[in-house]
Amino acid sequence: MYFYILFAIPPLILGLAAQAWVKRAFAEGSKVQAASSLTGAQVSRQMLDSGGLQNVTVEGIAGQLSDHYDPRSNTMRLSAPVGNSNSVAAVAVAAHETGHAFQHARGEAGFKLRGSLVPAAGFASQAWFPIFLFGIFTQAANLALIGVALFAAIVLFQLVTLPVEFGASKKAMAMLSTQGVISQAQVPVARKVLTAAALTYVVGALVAIWQLALLLMQTRR
Repeated sequence: MYFYILFAIPPLILGLAAQAWVKRAFAEGSKVQAASSLTGAQVSRQMLDSGGLQNVTVEGIAGQLSDHYDPRSNTMRLSAPVGNSNSVAAVAVAAHETGHAFQHARGEAGFKLRGSLVPAAGFASQAWFPIFLFGIFTQAANLALIGVALFAAIVLFQLVTLPVEFGASKKAMAMLSTQGVISQAQVPVARKVLTAAALTYVVGALVAIWQLALLLMQTRR
């Protein structure tokens, strides 16, 4: 029980706190209309075209803050609160996702590495717990270590994700300013939104490292 509390409760609290910060920052940024009055979808299209990425399509997706760039189909998918809004928060998120499209087009090493790790991370996220749990209950140390190794693959994926996300945000801030999407006075608002979003990845990585350490301690008992 003590192990479960250390493994699950602190990460849950940190995760909820990070999500709350993101929602609050987005809500505050949503109250400020971008200087250009362009919607998130229009901003994404403008940025893509200015960078020669006319082959990337922009379309809507259900949900809230479910925005992402799909490198498999060269598609930018923006939720209604982002794609249909002309707020600073919306254009900041749209610009961030557009930054990923530029990372893909340029063949940046970090973006390519993260993409190559997606299948392994997906498998590991499904398989690590049952394998680890079975190894612990049957006292099969090697099997438990396989579960830990699979969890380590998830940690690696999250660590690789960090510079990719920070890079996309840096590119987004530069494009928002140079293309006149937001005014200089609105830069801090956009940066606050993107910083809050980046925090979720930082928290996720730190939590994963903490959990990996606990798993290793558990296998040594």
